[in-house]
This record gives sequence, structure tokens and C-alpha cells, in this order.
Amino acid sequence: MGVEVESKSYSREERQRYREKVRQNLDVFERMLASSQFEFERPMTGMELELNLVDDNYQPRFANAEVLAAIADADFQTELAQYNIEMNVRPRPLPGDAALELEEDLRASLNAAEAKARETGARIVPIGILPTIMPEHFAGEWITENNRYAALNDSIFFARGEDIFIEIEGPTGERVAAYSDTIAPESACTSMQLHLQVSPHTFADHWNAAQALTGPQLALAANSPFFFGKRLHAETRIELFKQATDTRPIELKNQGVRPRVFFGERWITSIFDLFEENVRYFPALLAECADEDPVALLERGEAPSLPELRLHNGTVYRWNRPIYDVVGGRPHLRVENRVLPAGPTMIDVLANAAFYYGVIRVLATEDRPIWTKMSFAACEENFHRCARDGIDARIYWPGFGEVGADELVLRHLLPLAHQGLQEWGVSEKVRTRYLTVIEGRCTTRLNGAVWQTEKVAQHEAAGADRPTALRLMLAEYVERMHTNEPVHTW
Repeated sequence: MGVEVESKSYSREERQRYREKVRQNLDVFERMLASSQFEFERPMTGMELELNLVDDNYQPRFANAEVLAAIADADFQTELAQYNIEMNVRPRPLPGDAALELEEDLRASLNAAEAKARETGARIVPIGILPTIMPEHFAGEWITENNRYAALNDSIFFARGEDIFIEIEGPTGERVAAYSDTIAPESACTSMQLHLQVSPHTFADHWNAAQALTGPQLALAANSPFFFGKRLHAETRIELFKQATDTRPIELKNQGVRPRVFFGERWITSIFDLFEENVRYFPALLAECADEDPVALLERGEAPSLPELRLHNGTVYRWNRPIYDVVGGRPHLRVENRVLPAGPTMIDVLANAAFYYGVIRVLATEDRPIWTKMSFAACEENFHRCARDGIDARIYWPGFGEVGADELVLRHLLPLAHQGLQEWGVSEKVRTRYLTVIEGRCTTRLNGAVWQTEKVAQHEAAGADRPTALRLMLAEYVERMHTNEPVHTW
């Protein structure tokens, strides 16, 4: 959900004060990186999973307040729209059989939440974009009652000065071209976020490695082929999120002003590079100031929370976001990987996580790392190709040239994932269970996006119109999701 704020709008004086506090926070953060002790002795992982609510007809159910009241679990929170909720998974170490325990915990939590949601007439669905969402669903009261969401919506449109234009075309020519006077389309993008706690001196290595891996991640896990009834990109969520939160009118785009959904433009040498870019390039959307005096706290030997810097960071939507946080009085740093869509099943979710954590471990520690052999522009091109084409994408990789994403994973990245997980101390049982799923997706060339597309085509070939085909597909998706069989076996 992000940090809650007190106000829905801000005066010019408040915005000026906020800018000053953010710059002060940045100065203090720079001092901390040089002198403070950060927590990283026990690398921790965490996860956030965004979910959709549907009714018995598999249409969006705008009732998250009612559903959350029924679930009554602090691990489940609101998200932007009333048909979204978020599940937060508490941090835990990677080694041993921890992932198997996590899978059981996730399934138990979601089953319990589903039972409570059913009592309110809702069902819970993890999927990248809810395929039955249509423009008319945003005509009424769609936004969650929360100051943060209202302030974000108003600030984005104040900065932009005009309605948002969404334009995305799919591989067969199907196209969405629509104006929106709210950020409602952003709510269609439901994702899984993976966190990895790292030390200050290895942060840049892990972030660069995570950037290099974004393309293969998307190719493997694409699960968002439909939006507003049209077949668009394999992972439409990427382009939709970028356009739905864009604060730039066309003139600023033409000038090269950076978008809020920001892939980046260079490899980094320090986490400070990213926070400094945030402050230099991106005006505040939320301008909430706290009473904390970070200089005084630092000089007393305490870790400041740097609330203004963190709030600002939360409104710059990097696909790999830097995180600064303080727990138990000790500061720590995390890479937050935001590339993956939600779903389809818990075993798929954990397979995606295992692949990421394993490969990152190796890429970040190589003697001659990948970012010294591949341009950042090539890395970004891989990202966009894989979002568009999914498992069919062809990408550039040093030592392989241009290669199919599935072939690259099978020949190179999957062995790295096994090696990395072994170095983390992850058990052979865990490695076999989850990385076999990744292998299966590559050999069958079947992920969530492919399954959704083929199933809708089957229903249409049998005479169903597109809305009916989408509803029938989603009904089967939900049924299969509860079996916890990986999507490549569907």
C-alpha cells in the first residue's frame, strides 16, 4: 500500500518545505553510507503479493473494505482500487527448507482469506491483469478510501494538466486507445514484489544484476495478456503501468523528461546514485513532512527513519527500487524487485522467486559481471522485448548473442539459479521443486500469458464472443489455481 499520508492536497509552502527536507534527508543518507553500521549479516527475503477480487460472475468486485474486515488479518491490506488487496509476507531467511514452509504458509493464508471473502460474495484471484476489467467498471466509485491514493491521483493530474491517454497495440493488431481522467487503469496492474536485504557495498552489484535479469524474468512469468477486452502484450502490465502514472504531457515527453515509471538509464556504483536521481529528476507527488530531525538523530548515534526521502522514493516507480528502512533501531538496505506479475499458482510464485534469488546471487558476485559486458541500452531493450513477446522473445546476452529467452534460461540461467540457491544454503529439495517448474515452462513454452491467450482463442473458436470467452477462461483459471499445479501443466 505504501505509507499513509495525512493530507489529500498540499500548499506551495508545504511543497517547498518538503523539498528542503528531502534534500536534507539525502545529505544525511550520504553520511550514513560512509559511517553507519547497516544490518546485513543475515540476508533476509520478503514478498508482497497484490490480488484481485471478483464476484460469482468473475467480474471485478469493488468491496475491499468489506473483504478485509472479514479477513481480519494485518498481513492483508488495501490497494489502489476497491477490487484490489495486498498480502504482505513477513521477512525470513532463504536457507534450508524455508521456501517449502513459505509455500504452505501462503496457501493456508490465502485459503483462509478466500473462505472469509466468499462470505462477502467475493473471490480472490492472483493474476497480472484481471482480464474481465472493462472501462465501464471505472465509471463509478472505484478508488479505495485512503488519503494516499486520493493525493496521488490528484497530484499526477495536477502535474500533467490533462487526461491520460492509454495506447497499447498487441501482436495481432488488437489495440486499446482510451483517455482516462483518473489513474484507475493503474489499479489493473497487480504484481509480486520480491525483497532482498543487502549490504551498502554490494547494493550496486545486486541492483545491476537485477536490472540485467528483468527481461528473462518477464519472458518466463508473463501473465497479463488482456486489458479492456483486447489481446495486447504478453505482460501488458509493464506498458500500462508506465502510461497510467505518467505525469508528462506530450511536450515534456518530446523534451526527454523522464517518466515516473523509470527503468533507469545507466548501471550504478552505489545506492546513493538512485536516491540522488530521484531528488534531481522527480518533483514531489506527496509532500508530507514529519517532525524528525535526522541530523540530530545521526549525531546522537541513532538511525533516522528519513521519512521524506522514503516517501518520495515510493512515488518513483523503478522496476528495481532501492529501499532504506530501520527495524529495531538498525538501518538496512533492500533491493525491491517489482517486475513480476501475480499468479498463477503459489508454486508458480515460489518458482519465480527461487529463480530470481538464485540467479541474482551468482550474477552479483561474478569476477567479470554482466554489466561490464552488456550496455544498459541492450538491457532495457531486453526488458521491453520480453514484456511484449513473453516466452517468444529474442534477447541479447553476452556470450550468446541474440538468443531465444527460453533457450537462454535452459542453457545458462537455470544452472546459475541452481548454483546460487546452493550458495544461499537452500536445500536440494527446494531447488528441485521450484526450478523444475522453470524448466517446464521453457520446454513446453507455456506460461500464464500463453495459457490465457490459447484458452480464450479456443472459446472464441467454439462460438463465444470476447467478453464470454474471457469470463470462461478466468473461471477455469481460478479453478486450476486452487489445485496448485504449475501453469505449464495446465
